[in-house]
Amino acid sequence: MKSLFVNGFTIDWNKVEPDSYLHRIKALAKMESLSFDNPVTFFVGENGTGKSTLLEAVAAAYGLNPEGGSRNFRFSTRDTHSSLYEGMILKKGFRSPRDNFFLRAESFYNVATQVEEYRDGDDPAVYYRQYGGRSLHEQSHGESFLALMQNRFRGQGFYLLDEPEAALSPQRQLTLLICIHRLAREGSQFLIATHSPILLGLPKADILSFDGEAVHPVEYTDTDSYQVTEMFLNHREYLLGRLLEEAEP
Repeated sequence: MKSLFVNGFTIDWNKVEPDSYLHRIKALAKMESLSFDNPVTFFVGENGTGKSTLLEAVAAAYGLNPEGGSRNFRFSTRDTHSSLYEGMILKKGFRSPRDNFFLRAESFYNVATQVEEYRDGDDPAVYYRQYGGRSLHEQSHGESFLALMQNRFRGQGFYLLDEPEAALSPQRQLTLLICIHRLAREGSQFLIATHSPILLGLPKADILSFDGEAVHPVEYTDTDSYQVTEMFLNHREYLLGRLLEEAEP
Protein backbone atom coordinates (compact mmCIF):
# COMPACT_ATOMS: atom_id res chain seq x y z
CA MET A 1 0.00 0.00 0.00
CA LYS A 2 1.38 3.41 -0.92
CA SER A 3 1.59 5.93 1.90
CA LEU A 4 1.35 9.27 0.14
CA PHE A 5 -0.29 12.33 1.64
CA VAL A 6 -2.35 12.90 -1.50
CA ASN A 7 -3.07 9.82 -3.61
CA GLY A 8 -4.96 11.73 -6.29
CA PHE A 9 -8.21 13.59 -6.83
CA THR A 10 -11.52 13.68 -8.67
CA ILE A 11 -13.12 16.74 -10.29
CA ASP A 12 -16.79 17.69 -10.18
CA TRP A 13 -17.07 19.96 -13.19
CA ASN A 14 -20.56 21.04 -12.14
CA LYS A 15 -18.85 23.22 -9.53
CA VAL A 16 -16.76 25.03 -12.17
CA GLU A 17 -18.32 27.93 -14.05
CA PRO A 18 -19.56 26.77 -17.49
CA ASP A 19 -17.91 29.75 -19.22
CA SER A 20 -14.56 29.29 -17.45
CA TYR A 21 -11.40 29.18 -19.54
CA LEU A 22 -10.66 25.88 -17.84
CA HIS A 23 -13.00 24.14 -20.28
CA ARG A 24 -10.73 25.28 -23.13
CA ILE A 25 -7.56 23.70 -21.74
CA LYS A 26 -7.43 20.39 -23.60
CA ALA A 27 -5.53 18.37 -21.01
CA LEU A 28 -7.88 19.46 -18.23
CA ALA A 29 -11.26 19.73 -19.94
CA LYS A 30 -11.94 15.98 -19.99
CA MET A 31 -10.15 15.14 -16.76
CA GLU A 32 -12.34 13.42 -14.20
CA SER A 33 -9.64 12.06 -11.92
CA LEU A 34 -5.91 11.60 -11.54
CA SER A 35 -3.83 9.31 -9.33
CA PHE A 36 -0.37 9.76 -7.85
CA ASP A 37 1.70 6.64 -7.27
CA ASN A 38 5.13 8.01 -6.44
CA PRO A 39 6.68 10.31 -3.82
CA VAL A 40 7.81 12.58 -6.69
CA THR A 41 5.51 13.42 -9.60
CA PHE A 42 6.50 15.87 -12.33
CA PHE A 43 4.06 17.81 -14.53
CA VAL A 44 5.49 18.60 -17.98
CA GLY A 45 4.15 20.18 -21.15
CA GLU A 46 4.20 23.26 -23.32
CA ASN A 47 3.24 26.66 -21.91
CA GLY A 48 -0.51 26.98 -21.52
CA THR A 49 -1.26 23.27 -21.25
CA GLY A 50 -2.53 23.50 -17.67
CA LYS A 51 0.41 22.31 -15.52
CA SER A 52 0.53 25.27 -13.17
CA THR A 53 -3.25 25.61 -13.18
CA LEU A 54 -3.68 22.05 -11.94
CA LEU A 55 -0.85 22.37 -9.40
CA GLU A 56 -2.42 25.56 -8.06
CA ALA A 57 -5.81 23.84 -7.76
CA VAL A 58 -4.33 20.95 -5.77
CA ALA A 59 -2.60 23.45 -3.48
CA ALA A 60 -5.79 25.45 -2.92
CA ALA A 61 -7.89 22.31 -2.40
CA TYR A 62 -5.36 21.19 0.22
CA GLY A 63 -5.73 24.49 2.04
CA LEU A 64 -2.49 26.13 0.95
CA ASN A 65 -2.33 29.77 -0.07
CA PRO A 66 -2.75 29.98 -3.89
CA GLU A 67 0.03 32.59 -4.10
CA GLY A 68 2.44 30.38 -2.22
CA GLY A 69 3.46 29.49 1.29
CA SER A 70 2.06 27.11 3.85
CA ARG A 71 -1.40 26.82 5.38
CA ASN A 72 -0.38 29.60 7.77
CA PHE A 73 0.10 32.08 4.89
CA ARG A 74 -3.14 33.96 4.34
CA PHE A 75 -2.10 36.98 2.27
CA SER A 76 -3.49 37.83 -1.18
CA THR A 77 -1.70 40.26 -3.48
CA ARG A 78 -4.09 39.64 -6.37
CA ASP A 79 -6.86 37.07 -6.56
CA THR A 80 -6.09 35.38 -9.90
CA HIS A 81 -6.32 31.66 -9.13
CA SER A 82 -8.88 29.59 -11.01
CA SER A 83 -12.03 28.02 -9.58
CA LEU A 84 -10.85 24.50 -10.41
CA TYR A 85 -10.11 23.77 -6.76
CA GLU A 86 -13.78 24.27 -5.91
CA GLY A 87 -14.68 21.14 -7.86
CA MET A 88 -11.63 19.15 -6.76
CA ILE A 89 -11.95 16.40 -4.18
CA LEU A 90 -8.58 15.19 -2.91
CA LYS A 91 -7.96 11.55 -2.08
CA LYS A 92 -5.84 11.89 1.02
CA GLY A 93 -3.71 9.13 2.48
CA PHE A 94 -3.87 7.87 6.05
CA ARG A 95 -0.86 9.99 7.07
CA SER A 96 -0.77 13.73 7.74
CA PRO A 97 2.37 15.64 6.78
CA ARG A 98 4.56 17.33 9.36
CA ASP A 99 5.01 20.27 6.99
CA ASN A 100 3.57 21.69 3.77
CA PHE A 101 4.48 24.42 1.33
CA PHE A 102 3.49 25.71 -2.12
CA LEU A 103 6.45 27.32 -3.88
CA ARG A 104 5.67 29.46 -6.94
CA ALA A 105 8.50 31.10 -8.83
CA GLU A 106 6.33 33.95 -10.10
CA SER A 107 5.08 35.07 -6.69
CA PHE A 108 8.00 34.16 -4.44
CA TYR A 109 8.84 37.83 -3.80
CA ASN A 110 5.42 38.24 -2.21
CA VAL A 111 5.98 35.14 -0.06
CA ALA A 112 9.37 36.48 1.07
CA THR A 113 7.73 39.79 2.01
CA GLN A 114 5.08 37.97 4.00
CA VAL A 115 7.76 36.02 5.86
CA GLU A 116 9.11 39.38 7.05
CA GLU A 117 5.70 40.43 8.33
CA TYR A 118 5.06 37.12 10.09
CA ARG A 119 8.32 37.49 12.04
CA ASP A 120 6.57 40.19 14.12
CA GLY A 121 9.34 40.99 16.57
CA ASP A 122 10.76 37.50 16.93
CA ASP A 123 14.53 37.17 17.29
CA PRO A 124 15.78 37.37 13.67
CA ALA A 125 18.58 34.86 14.30
CA VAL A 126 16.05 32.30 15.51
CA TYR A 127 13.31 33.07 13.00
CA TYR A 128 15.58 33.11 9.94
CA ARG A 129 17.23 29.82 10.84
CA GLN A 130 14.68 27.99 8.69
CA TYR A 131 15.43 30.35 5.79
CA GLY A 132 19.19 30.00 5.68
CA GLY A 133 20.07 32.31 8.56
CA ARG A 134 19.06 35.63 7.02
CA SER A 135 16.16 37.42 5.38
CA LEU A 136 15.05 35.99 2.04
CA HIS A 137 15.15 39.55 0.68
CA GLU A 138 18.86 39.74 1.52
CA GLN A 139 19.59 36.78 -0.74
CA SER A 140 19.43 36.46 -4.51
CA HIS A 141 16.34 34.86 -6.01
CA GLY A 142 18.14 31.56 -6.51
CA GLU A 143 19.80 31.65 -3.09
CA SER A 144 16.48 32.26 -1.36
CA PHE A 145 14.85 29.35 -3.24
CA LEU A 146 17.53 26.95 -2.09
CA ALA A 147 17.68 28.42 1.42
CA LEU A 148 13.98 27.73 1.82
CA MET A 149 14.16 24.17 0.51
CA GLN A 150 17.39 23.21 2.26
CA ASN A 151 16.51 24.67 5.66
CA ARG A 152 12.73 24.82 6.00
CA PHE A 153 11.63 21.74 4.06
CA ARG A 154 11.95 18.46 5.93
CA GLY A 155 11.04 14.80 5.84
CA GLN A 156 7.35 13.84 6.04
CA GLY A 157 6.35 17.02 4.21
CA PHE A 158 3.93 17.71 1.35
CA TYR A 159 5.47 20.12 -1.16
CA LEU A 160 4.20 21.60 -4.41
CA LEU A 161 6.77 23.38 -6.59
CA ASP A 162 5.86 25.47 -9.63
CA GLU A 163 8.84 25.88 -11.97
CA PRO A 164 11.43 25.94 -9.16
CA GLU A 165 14.23 25.97 -11.73
CA ALA A 166 13.29 29.51 -12.83
CA ALA A 167 15.86 31.18 -10.55
CA LEU A 168 18.46 28.43 -10.49
CA SER A 169 21.62 27.87 -12.50
CA PRO A 170 22.22 24.34 -13.87
CA GLN A 171 24.55 23.63 -10.94
CA ARG A 172 21.94 24.79 -8.45
CA GLN A 173 19.32 22.68 -10.17
CA LEU A 174 21.49 19.67 -9.43
CA THR A 175 21.62 20.79 -5.80
CA LEU A 176 17.82 20.99 -5.79
CA LEU A 177 17.55 17.54 -7.36
CA ILE A 178 19.67 16.11 -4.53
CA CYS A 179 17.51 17.91 -1.98
CA ILE A 180 14.28 16.53 -3.47
CA HIS A 181 15.75 13.03 -3.58
CA ARG A 182 16.82 13.20 0.07
CA LEU A 183 13.49 14.54 1.30
CA ALA A 184 11.53 11.96 -0.71
CA ARG A 185 13.58 9.21 0.93
CA GLU A 186 12.68 10.77 4.28
CA GLY A 187 8.98 10.40 3.54
CA SER A 188 8.10 13.66 1.76
CA GLN A 189 5.85 13.92 -1.29
CA PHE A 190 6.43 16.34 -4.17
CA LEU A 191 4.26 17.54 -7.03
CA ILE A 192 6.43 19.62 -9.38
CA ALA A 193 5.61 21.53 -12.57
CA THR A 194 8.84 22.02 -14.51
CA HIS A 195 10.58 22.44 -17.85
CA SER A 196 13.98 21.46 -16.46
CA PRO A 197 15.61 18.42 -18.12
CA ILE A 198 17.89 18.27 -15.08
CA LEU A 199 15.14 17.95 -12.49
CA LEU A 200 13.18 15.56 -14.71
CA GLY A 201 16.16 13.21 -14.62
CA LEU A 202 15.46 12.32 -10.99
CA PRO A 203 15.48 8.50 -10.87
CA LYS A 204 12.20 6.66 -10.30
CA ALA A 205 10.07 9.81 -10.44
CA ASP A 206 6.75 9.76 -12.32
CA ILE A 207 6.38 12.20 -15.23
CA LEU A 208 2.92 13.25 -16.41
CA SER A 209 2.67 15.09 -19.74
CA PHE A 210 -0.02 17.70 -20.34
CA ASP A 211 0.61 17.81 -24.09
CA GLY A 212 -2.23 16.40 -26.16
CA GLU A 213 -5.84 15.71 -25.36
CA ALA A 214 -5.31 14.22 -21.89
CA VAL A 215 -2.72 14.01 -19.14
CA HIS A 216 -0.64 10.87 -19.62
CA PRO A 217 2.56 9.29 -18.29
CA VAL A 218 5.70 9.75 -20.35
CA GLU A 219 9.27 8.51 -20.17
CA TYR A 220 12.07 10.94 -19.38
CA THR A 221 13.71 10.68 -22.82
CA ASP A 222 10.34 11.28 -24.51
CA THR A 223 9.77 14.68 -22.87
CA ASP A 224 10.20 17.79 -25.00
CA SER A 225 12.51 19.22 -22.34
CA TYR A 226 14.95 16.35 -22.85
CA GLN A 227 14.61 16.03 -26.62
CA VAL A 228 14.97 19.73 -27.43
CA THR A 229 17.93 20.09 -25.07
CA GLU A 230 19.62 17.00 -26.49
CA MET A 231 19.04 18.20 -30.05
CA PHE A 232 20.48 21.62 -29.31
CA LEU A 233 23.57 20.31 -27.52
CA ASN A 234 24.38 17.66 -30.11
CA HIS A 235 23.50 19.66 -33.25
CA ARG A 236 23.87 23.26 -32.12
CA GLU A 237 25.50 24.74 -35.22
CA TYR A 238 23.18 23.00 -37.67
CA LEU A 239 20.07 23.81 -35.64
CA LEU A 240 20.97 27.47 -35.14
CA GLY A 241 21.82 27.81 -38.81
CA ARG A 242 18.40 26.53 -39.83
CA LEU A 243 16.48 28.50 -37.22
CA LEU A 244 18.27 31.80 -37.81
CA GLU A 245 18.08 31.42 -41.57
CA GLU A 246 14.33 30.92 -41.36
CA ALA A 247 14.07 34.00 -39.14
CA GLU A 248 15.67 36.26 -41.77
CA PRO A 249 13.18 38.67 -43.42
